[in-house]
Amino acid sequence: MDSEFFLALDLIEKEKGISKSYMIEKIRAALVATVKKDNPAAADGVVVDVDPVKRKVRIYIEKTVVEEEITNPALEISLEEARTIDPDIQVGDKLPFDVDMDKFGRIAAQAGKQVIIQGIREAERGMVYEEFNSKEHEILTGLVTRIEPRNGSVHIRISGGSGATEAIMPAEERVPSEAIREGDHLKVYVVEVRRPVKGPQVVVSRTHPGLVKRLFELEVPEIYDGVVEIKSIAREAGVRTKLAVASNNPEVDPIGACIGPKGSRVGAVVEELRGEKMDIIPWSEDPEKFVAAALAPAEVYTSTLLEDGRSCRAVVPDNQLSLAIGKEGKNARLAARLTGYKIDIKPASEMAAQGSIKIDLSQLDLEELPEENLPEDVE
Repeated sequence: MDSEFFLALDLIEKEKGISKSYMIEKIRAALVATVKKDNPAAADGVVVDVDPVKRKVRIYIEKTVVEEEITNPALEISLEEARTIDPDIQVGDKLPFDVDMDKFGRIAAQAGKQVIIQGIREAERGMVYEEFNSKEHEILTGLVTRIEPRNGSVHIRISGGSGATEAIMPAEERVPSEAIREGDHLKVYVVEVRRPVKGPQVVVSRTHPGLVKRLFELEVPEIYDGVVEIKSIAREAGVRTKLAVASNNPEVDPIGACIGPKGSRVGAVVEELRGEKMDIIPWSEDPEKFVAAALAPAEVYTSTLLEDGRSCRAVVPDNQLSLAIGKEGKNARLAARLTGYKIDIKPASEMAAQGSIKIDLSQLDLEELPEENLPEDVE
């Protein structure tokens, strides 16, 4: 029996990756629970000795030697009776009495079995949690197994070294314009790994800016190697993403590296994101230059940091105003999130009429500008 017991432990360790030491502790607890279930009066004296070196298991109940009247026969033995077993024993010493496992009832055995099964499940959950917790903020590829019709959340099967688990992509982490069907393979970003009572839960996303960052790391060797650095990302999932990049090597063009030969690198990212537009701009320590670049694809005439230190005024040619703001304000909003500055966008004609700036008249659409708003030196 002992031989079969340890062979089973070896098999569990090999097939499930659960260490023998962990399972021995769980089995020891299961055997103690079984003995206690069968003999409640002896609960405090149960000892389970598992020796993995000698590959032996011994279960016994320790009885204390007493000289006076016995109050609990399950845990006490008289000195007279004890000395028939060991002539040198003294009052207060303990004597071990082996337990016959064959006498256990069905209920007690079932209780022990449940403890062992629960121990295996806990170990498996712990291994899954540790593995996927180490993959937090990384990209994984999974198979869509189910889409909840009521709330739109997506269940995705993702695999790891110790097995597979089901990740959940909540409705708010889905790209609204993205059609997802059961059976699709998706690249997803691991937002967090939770550890509820029922087991680890992996939460993934297709809208997180980190997904774009990891995709560029996969496609652009210079980013993966640290030569090119993504300094900031702002994203309207499914519509447009802005990336600010910088190079740690003056000989490497960060924007060119991200775009790749004939646009192959950025094209691969756009394809994975199903047509989402990408604006790749140069990062700058100068907030005025950074804000001006962030409003791409619009041209910026001037950019000025305001007194509060948290706002910037960008002046754009009149015919670029709508482009700078973007549909529903998306371009301006993304630029503000990318730079961390509140951006006040003004048309050049308005600022020129106020005398706030000197402008290159070729950039203004003078035909649409009312005469009363023209600078004094313009006819």
